[in-house]
Amino acid sequence: MSRLSNRWLALGALLALLAAGAPASALTPTEILDASKPSEWRRIDPRHTLYMDLASGRVVIELAPGFAPNHTANIEALVRAGYFDHAFIVRSQDNFVVQWSQPDAAKPLGAAQRTLKAEFDRPIDPAVAFDRLPDPDTYAPDVGFAWGMPAARDPRLGRMWLAHCYGMVGAGRDDDADSGGGAELYAVDGEAPRQLDRNVTLVGRVLQGMELLSALPRGTGDQGFYKTAAERIPIERIRIAADVPAAERVDYEALKTDSPSFHALVEARRNRRNAWYKVQAGRIGICNVPLPVRAAAAAK
Repeated sequence: MSRLSNRWLALGALLALLAAGAPASALTPTEILDASKPSEWRRIDPRHTLYMDLASGRVVIELAPGFAPNHTANIEALVRAGYFDHAFIVRSQDNFVVQWSQPDAAKPLGAAQRTLKAEFDRPIDPAVAFDRLPDPDTYAPDVGFAWGMPAARDPRLGRMWLAHCYGMVGAGRDDDADSGGGAELYAVDGEAPRQLDRNVTLVGRVLQGMELLSALPRGTGDQGFYKTAAERIPIERIRIAADVPAAERVDYEALKTDSPSFHALVEARRNRRNAWYKVQAGRIGICNVPLPVRAAAAAK
């Protein structure tokens, strides 16, 4: 879909909402979401959703098997082996990342592997929907959304990849591109470090609980690592949502990025129409686009 077509789709969705009686000055993202249809939401797959339990609450992570299938399978194997149970958050670097790992190097990996071949990007597949933003990007020829996650692509190279936006989760590695595997993970908690795109395997995004990670004490060691074991934040356990008893599980759904309401939401953020804004930006960056998620039980 061309940028022009995408823009007209967004504008068309806004006009439909306006025709329903919402004045332009009062058309807010909340009102757009409230007017969305149940069919415009997709259920988050619990088979590829992680629950990371901290003393302060739960962090929910949606994995990205479409972009990193081997890392996704490996992380799930680590989780089922109990590898992350009683692990620690070992790093909190201001305006960058929060990182967690298992300091006990001898802990069994179960069926998982310590390292994997990098999955920095993947081939562009016409069968994979790519909901393109109408605005230019500094780091890639095209940006948009694939499988509900912020992504970029280069048609000349025939490659697409996930973008390092706030809340994205990646697999840490050493200098060797193939030295990661998911045993060490991080979440972006600052301004989008897009220079990391195609240099780290991104494995998913935080759906809920990002505030629990971003509020952690900053590490005083080099690159935000905690200097002593006593400073580390304990992780009680990490589980796969599908393995959690139904009574303990919350099912989530995300607004489909190819839906009219999502395009209306993007347009509303590109051009703020409430009275406070005096100048409309007329564009938006990939990492400034909201990706609405809600508990499925709250669906109307």
